Amino acid sequence: MQSFITQKHHDEFLEATKTIVGYPSVLKEGENGTPFGQAIQDVLEKTLDICRHIGFKTYIDPEGYYGYAEIGQGSETLAILCHLDVVPEGDIQLWNTHPFECVEKDGKLYGRGTQDDKGPSMMALYATKALLDAKVDFNKKIRFIFGTDEETLWRCMNRYNEIEEKATFGFAPDSSFPLTYAEKGLLQAKLHGLGSHQITLDAGQAYNVVPAKASYEGKDLADLARELDKLNFEYQLDDQQLTVYGLAQHAKDAPKGINAIVRLAKALTNLTDHPTLDFLAKMVDEDGRGLHIFGDIQDRPSGILSFNAAGLTITPESSEIRLDIRIPVLADKDEIVKKLTDVASDYQLTYEEYDYLAPLYVPLESEVVNTLLTVYREKTGDMQEAKSSGGATFARTMENCVAFGALFPHAEQTEHQENECIVLEDAFKAMDIYAEAIYRLTR
Repeated sequence: MQSFITQKHHDEFLEATKTIVGYPSVLKEGENGTPFGQAIQDVLEKTLDICRHIGFKTYIDPEGYYGYAEIGQGSETLAILCHLDVVPEGDIQLWNTHPFECVEKDGKLYGRGTQDDKGPSMMALYATKALLDAKVDFNKKIRFIFGTDEETLWRCMNRYNEIEEKATFGFAPDSSFPLTYAEKGLLQAKLHGLGSHQITLDAGQAYNVVPAKASYEGKDLADLARELDKLNFEYQLDDQQLTVYGLAQHAKDAPKGINAIVRLAKALTNLTDHPTLDFLAKMVDEDGRGLHIFGDIQDRPSGILSFNAAGLTITPESSEIRLDIRIPVLADKDEIVKKLTDVASDYQLTYEEYDYLAPLYVPLESEVVNTLLTVYREKTGDMQEAKSSGGATFARTMENCVAFGALFPHAEQTEHQENECIVLEDAFKAMDIYAEAIYRLTR
């Protein structure tokens, strides 16, 4: 089978990826008058510069919420949905390289965003450049849409959809192969409760990351350490602080993670009486599915419900638990909220919805699913069926869009973790798949 990708495109992809991974594009809302932070603004502008150099026409939202790069012609538009923001680096001491210095080592490319989603975005971009270099004429427009708020509230795409034209179909290179045609509903919520004059703490970062550590400063550190020993939980103690350790995972895979906040709460409940801690210890517990709250929620298309207690704040005035819940596509969101509200009220907690994204479903017989799946199978020989996911990609922001790559089924998932990386051989294979897919979708 033909391949449009050459060594030149490998090299260009590497250079561009190393460039944009170097921007620490973590949310810093309102910084220097930007919507989401100066580094996010800078990487958006740099990415559009790269696109212009390739030959795309570009546009940047005057407010800085999004940008896009377009090429081709026709009444139909293929959207390729990317994002340039990243989650925080996590524990810098666990990185073998600097998270914002993209390093090529042992056949891999390391750095925050290499897998989610800067690397895959550049794979798709330079796959398109390979088609341009081969003098392919596009009978449809190709529009790369670069979001800047994917890791938090998706305000970038909300604004885009308020202003811009709709695409005919598209894909987001922000998941895994072979193809994701269904994505669970995404509910992010806060539970507000009582304060405490005995305990003050603030743990957790992004909603969509299982917290890998939770630190506590206060009295009775030695007693807390003894409780953690009884529970066989990992921790580190010094004179001023005790830090409980877990295992970070994307919130869609919460059952695979180890939640350090929940572990800290389980130990603290043996030392002090507080309803917010009791809720975490008894009702959230460590199953990552919310089984004590909801029972066993799952369906055939999309699997189990996942439940992540992403953050906890306790002050003298109040307490707050921050939750990320991935709801199976056939489950009733209102019933989920009712069960959570009812159980939380037993612990003097009140429910507040923070954000909600409805589930995604594109029929398997659709043109975009059939074309993408066919290309993947022809290029790899892998006959796996299209699948559902607990992840939330920009594909659900538009009709007739799916998630397509760039992670292969055999590859290690490192997004949102320390030492995030991509295997270069896999990246080059993904570029080949993307080039052929874009070629067929725009003929």
